[in-house]
Amino acid sequence: MEGDRISYHESVRKVYDRIKKDGMDNVWDRYEAQGVGTDPDKRCPFCMGGVRCDLCSNGPCRADASKDKKGVCGITADGMAMRMMLLRNVMGTSTYQYHAEQTIKTLRATAEGQTPFEIKEPGKLKDFAERLGVSTAGSTNEIAIRLCDFAEADFNRKFDEPSLIVEALAPQERKELWRKLDIFPGGIYGEMMRATGSCLTNVDGYYVSLALKAMRLGVAMAYQSQIVNEYCQDILFGIPRPHKMRVDLGVLDPDYVNVLPNGHEPFLGFAMVQLARKPEWQEKAKAVGAKGLRVIACIETGQEMIQRWEMDDTFYGFTGNWLMQEAVLASGCVDLFACDMNCALPLDPLYAEKYKFKLVPVSDLVVFEGVTDRVNYEPKKAEEQAAQLLQMAIDNFKERRASVEPVLQLPMGEALVGFSTESILEALGGSLDPLLGAIKDGTLRGVAGLVSCTTLRDSGQDVHSVRVAKELIKRDVLVLSMGCGNAAMQVAGLCSSEAKEFAGPGLRKICDNLNIPPVLSYGTCTDTGRLADLLAAISNALGGVPLPDLPVVAAAPEYMEQKATIDAVFALALGLYTYVNPVPTLTGAPGLVKLLTEDCKEVTGGLLNVETDAVKAVDAIMAHIEGNRKKLGI
Repeated sequence: MEGDRISYHESVRKVYDRIKKDGMDNVWDRYEAQGVGTDPDKRCPFCMGGVRCDLCSNGPCRADASKDKKGVCGITADGMAMRMMLLRNVMGTSTYQYHAEQTIKTLRATAEGQTPFEIKEPGKLKDFAERLGVSTAGSTNEIAIRLCDFAEADFNRKFDEPSLIVEALAPQERKELWRKLDIFPGGIYGEMMRATGSCLTNVDGYYVSLALKAMRLGVAMAYQSQIVNEYCQDILFGIPRPHKMRVDLGVLDPDYVNVLPNGHEPFLGFAMVQLARKPEWQEKAKAVGAKGLRVIACIETGQEMIQRWEMDDTFYGFTGNWLMQEAVLASGCVDLFACDMNCALPLDPLYAEKYKFKLVPVSDLVVFEGVTDRVNYEPKKAEEQAAQLLQMAIDNFKERRASVEPVLQLPMGEALVGFSTESILEALGGSLDPLLGAIKDGTLRGVAGLVSCTTLRDSGQDVHSVRVAKELIKRDVLVLSMGCGNAAMQVAGLCSSEAKEFAGPGLRKICDNLNIPPVLSYGTCTDTGRLADLLAAISNALGGVPLPDLPVVAAAPEYMEQKATIDAVFALALGLYTYVNPVPTLTGAPGLVKLLTEDCKEVTGGLLNVETDAVKAVDAIMAHIEGNRKKLGI
């Protein structure tokens, strides 16, 4: 593996050379070692097909649909594959919900005056409360507490008690369909219990039933976990609005104390920025010989932060997505890596020892072998904990700077970040009409929600995502990017105004008129729900066009982990054409493949498409978009 098979990004390839020279274990070599023979992408055919199970002591079992070979319990290849998919969906949902719970705790503690934060968007708080049917009487803090009470009560509804959040937020035509299919959910915890219980050996082995349960869980997750989480973070830290942000590994300067909040939860990251901007903390850094103290955004925690807060010399920039992690740590510029829930590698302690930085879990979920430092986030202690972390970084600077040779002259770019439904409306003059007009007259052919991770399967980091995005914008499709795939777009330069040179003539005209890039930085993977809310608004503005009939698609060119699988299932329940790559581990289940790639269209309107070639993938996407345009008469 070399060149583009490592990464699309020059910065990562450069630090990879350093990692290899230092003899460090790394994600690229580990990936290659998992291959069969000389092919790094080849794996056990049963595992690749999703037809391998070890849930009970009669296994591990393998299934082969072509020979009618079943598991010992009698489960078919289709049931085996879908059951494992549903279990992955539960894992993804649980981590999304963990984040949502932490956000609600933080909002409640802030409303009670017990955190260093403040409610920055009282207008959004009131609007969101009204949508949910929560009283807006009284003070901002009183409304916030009532909103927290309402959300927590809904989370804890039984699975057979319909969710009031989904009732309030979902499009009417979707709600009617979901009730007809019995996939209108109850509370998120009840749905996770129901889904997990269904996966026990000899309980539910029917792939169609398991698929419907996955969709029901996906609906609960999107509206309860994702929308509640992101809108409450907006209320606390600000609605994303467009602004410029430095990106790529060049944001790391070895002469500064560099603190990197990492993961998916931005709370301590924001608290550290607030403190680090104070002169006394800059002086503390200078007292140990540094030029100053910087907080550098990283992965999805960083994405949450850069969407909302503007850069300065303290909140300096953003590195990239999770596959950059070892390159970030091997840069020789890191003093403290604060790891909240998600996207911290078990091997990070080896890098901390080699490159002399502090590795500190800040979530009770995150554990590293041999690491004893720990600061579990508590909203009421956020300022104290942020100070503790900054001081640890400052105390680390002298040893790191004296003993580790940094990688210098790494590239740095600039991206326009901070798009949200509100900021898109502001850019359009307060109405969706200009966007809808451009779609109706053909200037724009459609919209793609790029909701993606990053993976090494079949190509290097971000390579396939960039190819797909470039192909989409070339064909006049506006891209809204989320997740680790958003970092791919930002670092690759597609979220800059210069990227309009890759766009087709219609999209380029929109970019010029609105002064926007062809790929809009729309947030993290938790913003999938926000995208669903935007699509509902577009549907309403068009007079109630059903979501499956809109010229829109969901695309995950490099999905990777369990969160991505529940996002995809939700997109199918929402009725969207959904493109995923790499090919999911379902190919050994022909009935399930047919259900997802053909029959689902007649059930929810959604459709799954898998294609490893970027041009062919976009050909199929465009066929769907053009077919819907014809159906709508535009």
